Amino acid sequence: MLVDRDGLWYRVLVARYGELGGRLEVGGRSVSCWWREVSRLRGSDGAGERGWFGDLVARRVGDGANTLFWLDRWLGDVPFCVRFRRLFELTENKFMSVADLLSIDSEQWGVLWRWRRRLWQWEEDLLAECRALLLDVLLLLKS
Repeated sequence: MLVDRDGLWYRVLVARYGELGGRLEVGGRSVSCWWREVSRLRGSDGAGERGWFGDLVARRVGDGANTLFWLDRWLGDVPFCVRFRRLFELTENKFMSVADLLSIDSEQWGVLWRWRRRLWQWEEDLLAECRALLLDVLLLLKS
């Protein structure tokens, strides 16, 4: 999930707890028992260690129908819109689901990937890297 750092709630939380390295602080200026428990969802110290929520929930996409390919963090530690930022900037289909892409044969992926212009060679190399990550992914289809 992308965090709206300009959103009202994010600004309220920063005002209350502080921000360190682009992330909300665990301790902050006035820590509460509630905030300490919430912070454990992402990791015990909030500094790179992943918490139980991210480890056990974030990677479960089932059939992929409700998981956005580019925007959700479903394969790896960051969403594809961050890992493959240039491809995301160029795609016309920013809201396709994982199921949209992975439900068809990999040879036909080009049908779903629509670009604003022809990709340059280094962008083609990024696309090849992205495709390589997807070759071993299997979705759980509903029966």
